[in-house]
Formats: sequence, C-alpha cells, structure tokens
Amino acid sequence: MSILPFLLRKTIIISYINRNSKGSGIRGFTPFRFSVEPVDTLAVRGLPAVLNCSAASNALVRVEWKKDGTFLNLVADDRKRQLADGSLLISTVVHSKHNKPDEGVYQCVATIDNLGTISSRTARLTVAGLPRFLSQPEGVSVRMGGTEMLSCEVTEELVPFTRWERDGRPVELDGRVIQLPSGALVISNASQSDAGLYRCTIDGLGPAKSTEEAELQVLNPEELCQQKLETLQGPAAVAKVVGESVLLPCVMKGYPVPVIRWTFNGRPVDESRERFAVIGGGSLQIVNLTEEDAGIYACQTDSDNMTSEIQAELTVHVPPRFLTRPSNTYAQESMDIIFECDVTGSPPLTVKWMKDGDTVIPSDYFRIVKQHNLQVLGLVKSDEGFYQCLAENEAGNVQASAQLIILDLDVALPSAVPSLTDATTDHVASSPAERNGPTPSAPRDVVASLVSTRFIKLTWRLPAEPHGENISYSVFYSLEGTNRERVENTSGPGEMQVTIQNLAPDTKYTFRVVASNANGPGESSTPLTVATQLEVQVPGPAPNLQVVSVSTASVTLSWERPSTGNGEIQTYRLFYSEKGQDSEQDMEVTGLSYTMTGLKKFTEYSFRVVAYNKHGPGVSTEDVVVRTLSDVPSAPPQNLTLEVLNSTSIMVRWQPPPPGTLNGELTGYKLRYRKGLRRADAIEISTTQLFQLIDGLEKGKVYTVRVSASTVNGTGPTTEWIAAETFENDLDESQVPGVPSSLHVRPLVNRIVVSWTPPENQDILVRGYKIGYGIGSPHAHTVTLDYKQRFYSIDDLDPSSHYVITLKAFNNMGEGIPIYNSATTRPQSGFYCATPDPTPMLPPVGVQATVLSQDTVKVSWADNSLAKNQKITDSRYYTIRWKTNIPANTKYKMANTTSLFHTVTALKPNTLYEFSVMVTKSRRSSTWSMTAHGTTFESVPSSAPKDVTVISKEGSPRIININWQPPTEANGKITGYIIYYSTDVNAEVHDWVVEPVVGNRLTHQIQGLTLDTTYYFKIQARNSKGMGPMSDAVQFRTPKGKASTLFRLAYKPGITGSQENHILVIVVIVSVGVFTIIAVVVGAVLCTRRSNSHQKKKRAACKSSTGSHKYKSSSKDLKPPDLWIHHERLELKPMDKSPDPNPVMTETPIPRTAPDPAAEPSHQRRGLEGEESVSTLAGRRGVRPKVMMPFDSQPSQPTAHPCGADDTEEHTQHTSESSQPPAPEPPVAPSQPSTTAELQKTEVLIKEEEPPSINPPTAHVRPTHPLKSFAVPAITVSAHNPPTYETALPSTPLLAQPGLMFVCVSVPGVKMASIGTLNRVRAPMAVTVPSAPDQSETSKMLEVVSTYETDELSEEMAHLEGLMKDLNAITTG
Repeated sequence: MSILPFLLRKTIIISYINRNSKGSGIRGFTPFRFSVEPVDTLAVRGLPAVLNCSAASNALVRVEWKKDGTFLNLVADDRKRQLADGSLLISTVVHSKHNKPDEGVYQCVATIDNLGTISSRTARLTVAGLPRFLSQPEGVSVRMGGTEMLSCEVTEELVPFTRWERDGRPVELDGRVIQLPSGALVISNASQSDAGLYRCTIDGLGPAKSTEEAELQVLNPEELCQQKLETLQGPAAVAKVVGESVLLPCVMKGYPVPVIRWTFNGRPVDESRERFAVIGGGSLQIVNLTEEDAGIYACQTDSDNMTSEIQAELTVHVPPRFLTRPSNTYAQESMDIIFECDVTGSPPLTVKWMKDGDTVIPSDYFRIVKQHNLQVLGLVKSDEGFYQCLAENEAGNVQASAQLIILDLDVALPSAVPSLTDATTDHVASSPAERNGPTPSAPRDVVASLVSTRFIKLTWRLPAEPHGENISYSVFYSLEGTNRERVENTSGPGEMQVTIQNLAPDTKYTFRVVASNANGPGESSTPLTVATQLEVQVPGPAPNLQVVSVSTASVTLSWERPSTGNGEIQTYRLFYSEKGQDSEQDMEVTGLSYTMTGLKKFTEYSFRVVAYNKHGPGVSTEDVVVRTLSDVPSAPPQNLTLEVLNSTSIMVRWQPPPPGTLNGELTGYKLRYRKGLRRADAIEISTTQLFQLIDGLEKGKVYTVRVSASTVNGTGPTTEWIAAETFENDLDESQVPGVPSSLHVRPLVNRIVVSWTPPENQDILVRGYKIGYGIGSPHAHTVTLDYKQRFYSIDDLDPSSHYVITLKAFNNMGEGIPIYNSATTRPQSGFYCATPDPTPMLPPVGVQATVLSQDTVKVSWADNSLAKNQKITDSRYYTIRWKTNIPANTKYKMANTTSLFHTVTALKPNTLYEFSVMVTKSRRSSTWSMTAHGTTFESVPSSAPKDVTVISKEGSPRIININWQPPTEANGKITGYIIYYSTDVNAEVHDWVVEPVVGNRLTHQIQGLTLDTTYYFKIQARNSKGMGPMSDAVQFRTPKGKASTLFRLAYKPGITGSQENHILVIVVIVSVGVFTIIAVVVGAVLCTRRSNSHQKKKRAACKSSTGSHKYKSSSKDLKPPDLWIHHERLELKPMDKSPDPNPVMTETPIPRTAPDPAAEPSHQRRGLEGEESVSTLAGRRGVRPKVMMPFDSQPSQPTAHPCGADDTEEHTQHTSESSQPPAPEPPVAPSQPSTTAELQKTEVLIKEEEPPSINPPTAHVRPTHPLKSFAVPAITVSAHNPPTYETALPSTPLLAQPGLMFVCVSVPGVKMASIGTLNRVRAPMAVTVPSAPDQSETSKMLEVVSTYETDELSEEMAHLEGLMKDLNAITTG
C-alpha cells in the first residue's frame, strides 16, 4: 500500500479552488447552495401562507420540508403543497385553541442524489390569535397642553393589527400623537381638537373588531387645579435586534406639566443625535439600533418638587454572522482534516454541524475544536459529502456548507492550495508522474518500547534498502476491528521513534510504519498489534447530583452511587466554593446526602462530589451552582447626610448597605423623619432612590432622620437618627460667603484651640467652615465643620512646632476667601529625646499673583532653600496649582516649571483665583505654600442678557415694560444695557430704535409705541470694557386702538406713515435750515468785527517774534468752539459736559486724539474736563480725532463762548454743519496768493460726495424733546488712507438730553458734514482746507498784512454765502 510523502503531517486543511482542478483529472466541486431561504412569518388564520425556498446547482436538486425536525408528508396533506421553485404553500392556515397544526419551526432540505444534502436555516411560522381585547379603554380628561393615554390591551401578536379611531375616523399618528408598543394611544400637548370618542380596532384578521368608545375631554387651564404627578406608562426591559427601532415609553400626567429627561447609563441622552428623538411628550424613540445602544435607560421626571425615575434595560441582539465559512476540501483516506467555522453574534451562539442533513455527534473521530471548528480524524471514503455549520441565537440563525471529496491514494492532491502550510507544500511539490527511482523498503524491527494506559511508544530500525538520505517515516494505526486508520508522522527526517497519544485504556491497536524518500513512500512494515494497559479501577462520577437551598444559610445535597464503582465505595468528598473565590473547601461525607450549614445569605455556591474507593479518588461530578435564600438586610445604609436647602426643606442622601449585607434583591428604602430630638410621631417615606427631598418643614426647627433598606423579606436595621435644623430665614446663596471676621488661636503642647466669628455679611448663607493646618503650610490637613460651630481643637500636634492655620466659610456656590493665623505649640515637658527627621524641603515663600490681563496671571515666589541670588543650579522644579472657589467642587489645575515664576493663562475674566506653589527635588517635595489670590481683569460680556420678556402696561397700550436677566458670562460689573427695537426683525442694526439703560437695572419702560403693531426687541449688556452680544429678538404686538397722527410723527419717524406726515417733516427741516443759516451769518459778522480791532497788534507781535517761532503756534492753543444748533432759540451754543462726574461714555465712529489740557485756555476746558477733546494738531499729523459721547440723560449746562475760540487765531471758518479750526499755521491772505498753487490751496471747494463704501452704523432715535441735531459725521474716504471704522455705540442717549447737540469735529484735510434725519443719513460734504505755507514764504506773507484787513471780511462773507447755499440745497433735498 503506497502513500504520498506529503501525508507526513498529522493534520492538513485544504481549501479548493476550481481552476486548479481543471485539466488535472480530479473531480471538481459541485456548486450547491440556497438562493432563497425561509424567514419567520406571521400568518393569519383562514388565509394562505408561503414559506419561500430555492436551491441553486448545476445538478438536479430535490427539495423537501421539515416541520419541527420531521419531514412533511405533502402527499397526505391536501392543505400543503410544494411550488415549482421549492417554496411551501399552505392554502388555508388552521389555528384554534387546542389545534395548532401549522404553527412551528420549518426547514427546507435540498438533496442531489449520490452527492449530498444541505439544509436551510430554520424559520418560525406564528399564527395570530383570535381578535379579542383583554380590557376596554376608559374615558379620561386631560388639561389643555397635558398628556393622556388610552389603553388598548391585546396579545403581543395582535399589536401590529391594531389601529385607533376618533369619532369614526382613523387617528393620524405623528410626533405628538403616538401608539406605544403595547397598542396604547398617547396624546401629548392636548388641544380641543383632540376631544372626542376614541376606540381601538383590530383589522386585517377577518371582520374588524373594535372596543367600546371612550370619551376624551380636554379641560381649560382654569378648570383644573394642581394635579399630582402620575405615571401612566413607564419603560420596561426590552430586547431588539441590530438595525431595528425601539420606542421606550415614558408617559407622565400632572399639573404643572412634568418635565421629562432621559439618561443612558447615568448620562443624559443626547437628543440632538439623528437616531434619537423624544416623541409623544416624553417617550424615547431610537432607530437603526447598534450594539452600543444597549444599556440602562432611565426616565426622570420633575414636577412641583416631586421627582420620579423609572429604569429599564435595553438589550440589543446581534444575529449570527460568519467571520470564516467552511471551505470545500480535497483529502485522502487516513488523513485528519478541519472544517473552520468562525461565527459571531449576541447573545452567545449555539453552533452545530451537519453532514448530508444529519447532525454530527461528537465522538473519537469527530471532534469540535477551537470552539466551533469540526475536526475529522482518520478519513474514510464514507466521510465524503456536504458538511454544514449552523449557528443560532435569539436574533436568528445562519448556515454555511462545504463539500469534502476523498481522492484515491494514487491521485495527487492539487498543489496550488493557498491554505497549505510551508511544510506541507514541500511534500506536494512533485506529482507521481515526476517521481522516478526506487523507494525505501519496509522499516525493520518495529516494536512497542513503552506501553501505558493511554499512550504507546514505537521504535524501529532503518530499512534494509533506504535508497537515499533524509528518510522520513509515517506511523499508521487503527482501533482493532475498524477500518478508520489514522497517521502520525515523525518530527524530523531520520528519526525512528514516535509516541502515539490519547489512546483508550485496555484497548488493542494495530500499527504499521512506512518510510519515504524523495521518490515517494516505500513498503509498509508488518502490522503490529499492541494492547494498552488496564487503568486503575477508580469510581466514576456520582450521578444525579442535586443541590437545594433550604434556608438563608444552608443547602441540602443528594446524589446516587456511581454506576462504575469498580469496587466498594469507601467515602465521598464534597467540594464547594463561593462564587468569585479561587479557594475551594472540602469535607468528607459517608452517605448519599448532606445538609451544609453556616453559609452566607443570598450567595451563590458551587458544589461537586468525588467518590473514593481503595484505589483513590474517582471522577468528579460536574459543578452545580445554587444560591442561598434571601433575607432582610443585615446592615443599615451608609453615609447618611442631611443638607439644609432653605428654611422649609432638607435634602437627605445616603449610600447602599455594604456589599454582602443586602442578603437579597434590594426593593427600596424607608425614610423616617420627625421634628425634634425626642421621641415623636415620625413620618415614613418609601423610595428607590439614594436621595429624598423633605419639604414643607417649619422654619428654624430641628428635624431628625433615619433610613433603612428593604428586600422582599422585609426591612433591615436603620441608621442612627441624624439631626439638622432648618434656617430661620432664607439667606442668599448666589455668591460665596465672605471672609470670617476673626480667627483666634490658643496653642498648647499637642493641640491648638481655634475659635472664630462668622463673616460680617450675615445675609449670605454659610453651610460650614473648613480649617486647614500644617507645619509651615495650611494645606497639609483639612477639617470640615458645621456652620454653627465656633471653635475647634486641633489635636495630635507636635510640640514646639510652628503651625499655619487657615479658616474659610463655604456654601453650595463655593469657598470664600480664607483668613490666616499661626501659632507655635508649647515645648514638651521633661527631656527631649526624639530624633528629628532629615531636613524636609521648605515650601516656597512670598508667593505673589500679578494679574496681567483678563485671562492671565503671573505667579512668582522665592525659595529659601536657594542661595541669596536665588539661582537654581540643581534639578529641582516647582509645581503651581490654582483654582477658583466658584463653584465649590472646582478641581485644582497644575503646571510645572523650573523657574521662580510662571504665567498662568486661559483663566476666566473677572474671577478670583487662588495660587500656591510647592518645590520638588529628587524624591523630596515640600508642602504647599501659603496661597496668593488674584482677580483677573474684566472683559466685555461674552453672553447676551437672558430671559427677555415684554409685557404691556395695564391701561396704557402705548407703553410696554421690558424685563430681562443679566448675562450668564458678564465678565465684570454690568454698567448698563442698550435696548434695540424695530418693526422689522431683518433690518440693519443702525435702523433699530435705541433705548439706553444706565446701571444694573433689569427692567425698562418704553413709551409712545404704535397701536396694533408688531415690535421686535433685542438687548445687549455693557461693562467697563465694552458691549456684549445682542440677545435674540423677542416679538411683541401692541394692543389695537386708534393712534394719533401727531404721535406717530413725533415718536415713530422710522415707521411708514401717511403722506401728510412726510410733508410736515420736510417743512420742519426746511425751516430749521433757514434759521440755522441766518444764525451762522450773524455770528460770523459779529466775530469778524470784534477781531478787526486787534489785527494790527497781533500782526506786529508776529513780526517781532523770532524766525523759529513765527508761524509755529501750538496746536494745543487752537481749540475750536463746539457749536450746537438750537432750533427754538436760533443761536449758536458750544457743547458743555454733563455735570455727572462719572458718565457712561460711548464712542462714535469719529477717531480722537488727546491734546494737552495744560496748554488750553481755561474757558475752553470748562465743561470738558475728563473728556478727550479734539486737537487741531491732527490736521498736520494725519491722526483721526475721536469724540466721546455721554450716555447719561442728565441735562447739560451750556456756557456761552465767543465765536473766536482763541485770540491768537488769525482766521476761523464757520459752517452750519461743523466748526473746525484751520491748520496750525496762519494761512496766506486769500486776496494775494504768492503762487498759482497757493491760490488753488486757498480756494474753499464745497461739493457733495458719494457715500463711502463702508457705512459706519447709526441708530434711529425716538426724540423726547423738540431739540434736533446732526448725525455723527462719517469718516473721510481717502484714496491713500482707506477708512477704518471702529465699532460705534448707538448715539441715542445723547439725542435724548435736553440742551445738548452733537459735536462737529473736523477730519484732517477735508471737512465732513452730514445732516442727520430720523430716517436717513445724508452723504458727507468735503471742504478743502488750505495747507500751511512753507518756511521760505514767511516774508511774503508778512508783506500783505496791510491789505489783509480790508479784504478779510469780504472773503469771509463769500465763504459763508457759499456754505449757506449748499446747506439750503441739502435741507430742501
């Protein structure tokens, strides 16, 4: 008998590839699979049902059906027949209470004759029951806006056939009206349209069947008072398959309407995720489930100081899925093969193997290895066929098949097989046709050198004719009487011994050895029969081991005598262990039963029994696990704490009893509380939570509380009574407490007695005190004390030691600023023998916190362990920690550095931080240093005001009150608010009407609104650093009524009015323009006449001055008058500053420079002190001046000034739009220019320019006074210097001040002027100003002084005449 050399390996796994078998004479694999497999089906009684199945192959396939594992006889069943494609048709489904012939598990079986059989996956056919209702819906009432549920109780398989009707019409389901998995109908946010008669209908199972009608009444809010929270439907444990959807119900009823939140494994559910949605007023819907969605979901409800939580577990099943499928395989007889089947799924899978439709039963030759793989040992021809791996769990089942072909021994296996190992490939490198030459003769002297009960060692000698080197050997063996032969190969060439393992005791085996060389296998040795030794006769396992719990601490065990006792049983040994423990205990038992006592309550134990005879211990039984019975808890809950929330409520919190003391499944807790410390009637509350709010208590009273845990067996021991006293009054807890007013210490030898007094501000709630103490640093130890305590003894201290002590008060907002003190304990009496520890690292000293910006603080310190120069020469480093005391649970942040300072960044603005430092060198570290505190600078608010509400004033429909709350992130002290309102929510910000609010008021009244008009309101906050973001627009519509035309004209110019209103506005503006022109002319004439008498003296003074100072009059001496135009008095007024010493300032888009106030005349600076003025030096330097506008509404105190602002000024131009000083140097007389270029420079060109491409924001205003003014001038647009706009605040508050107008400021080089109306901004006007002459032209300018006096007035009048014409054109346009 010959064998191929590649059979020298014990196990070979070969995967077939069709193309490798073509043309080789080897029979190819037959394609054979299911193209369609049956699926789970819900059938209806009396209707047909189809189970689909179709097999694909190039051979003739015969299809049969199994039901519940038995083949169906379709010939004898006239209701079932097989369709042409193999599907099973049930013409009429039969189903009754006692006869269910069609319900069950079906499987399709396909067979190819003389080749093999495969089976499909299984499918369950379920028949819907009779349409009947387990209960009827009842009539209910619901408050408008509330939630209600109507029940429709049917069996689970009928739920898909249920639907709801209202007043005879189908109910449309949406996110507000939903149907629960139980069939119940939930209506949330109820309205009057939901009222009606409802009924539940079962449709699709023959004639429709409906419940009785139930009426749903919708009540108005005034018809229903406060309603207690009621749970209509909570979530329940549910299992779904990956990819399906689930609806977790949470239907709560109550008034006020309860707020429902969902948590997943203790964390809030992110409802913004696409797959999650809360519908029906609180039910959670999850679509397209994944494995990660499995866990504990909790529905939490809050309503009127009542809290409820219901938990449910969602289990997500994963259907079986193949990771590795079995492969088609070629093999030869006597080989060992493995079919791989790697499959995954959840819950755990059940895997079984089938061959040609029959289940493979594991045996000595068919083994399940590596969890799911099938190993076939010693192949024989009958093993050929189709093998299937079937995996199943609760989510479904799958199958995969592979074909095994057994080749003859003289046929070579395909060589190009990817799954062959390298060692196997070496053996199959050549085919039989390529082998030429002699093969070895039979090995000689085959003997069993070692025989045991379960293994045999064989040895032999070299063949007489090896015919080559590197001879390898294969040992073939089989059980006597069988033809299934197995092979074992030697470990390497030339080795002539092998050990055959895993044999059965007292059994005969036949062995033969074959040698192989490069030409192939040689002759076989003579068969050798050897019997294994008889194994020692020990007992077998004790059958029928049963363990029953009889009490909370004892179990009874019973078993039977082993069937293979192999002699007299002397004793039994009982082994047991507690679940989770590695150690196992045992005891000796003589009988067939035993009662074990002294076990732990409600604890799982594992038991096994071993029988002993004279030969020793026998085979152990399988482990049997049992749990002792439950009992009441043996310990009370832990860590009971009471927190006084206010004068009428106390929050109670606790932890479960210690592990191992519950003694059963926890069912809840019982809380008892009473007033006073003595025995009194106690009130009991049951809960399943670890906290409970007790409210409705009396002010300033002591209450005592205790808690106990409960199981199904009863209630366990209670905690001790814990006392707490409610507050006398409700104090403020919106900020941390202040620093304690005093801290006194009295040192003794081993302790220090500390006493203190509470913070001075008694209106802030103090919940307790924290004392920190340590040698050199107060952070080594911390003690938390009650808020009533005023002294404490710090014990176990070292004598003669200097302790630093800190005390700070705290509440729920955080810890207050600490107060420090220190003391040295007294020396120990008697002799001192203690040996001091090695010198510890001293903590850094002199810690300072220097605030650099709104989010940066520089921390610096000194190190006493360094030299005087504080130079670090070793490997020490410093750790800086910092935190804010708001909120109280803020954790420290830390950073390391090797220098004596560190800059801490990313801090919050306007926040108090504490900093401390420690030093580390090698393995030694110091304690934390004393803390340094620093408050970061303020920053602009980073959030908008919140909770903006608008309400109409009762009896005054044109007046509204607007209320709001401060921004969450104020980043500083709020100094005011700005209210914007408009009738167009999409209008630009400069088109909104502005109302200022000074201070930190949170309400404001706006008057004069138009009736029956929709307004939109926005608010932004400001602090000392600037303005924050605007809030979202809030809509409000004023009541209906008849509005006055005059009112709309005066107070709402920005809102569309009638044609008459526009005409009236134009008439008023034209009149104002004419009066303004006359005032300017009269003022100019008066100023010119007054200055003529001084011209000669002033020019003489100019001539006598030195050349270096002739024309360099300081810009600080040139202050233009601030002109204001009053339309009633028709006169020129300068602007004066508000008497308010600290007005709220706002910037206009006009830049500014700061002149030297010391160089100005006193009459110019009066009324303008503390405010930046405009410098004429900006004309030379090209600096854009700015104007600060007061935001306060106090009236100004104007002071009349002469039109000529400075006696040293040669010539001043006045326009009706602005007042601007000329260049600092005296200008050349216009009548006698030196050159043509100078003549062009002296011409005053007034033209109207196009608006700039970037418009600075302006705001519409609602005047409260007949006073009018110009709008803020725009910045000049220059080709060389593009305009730069700064954020401007609305200027409305300035307009609202009686007696004040805008300051008109010149921009260097070009004068800008614009007329501001209530609804638009005019284009700016450019005025070219003459430049200062060069130094070389001085003499020419002095020569024309005599002629300048006669021409000055005419030139000035010509200028003014041109300006009046232009102003008249602007106002009339």
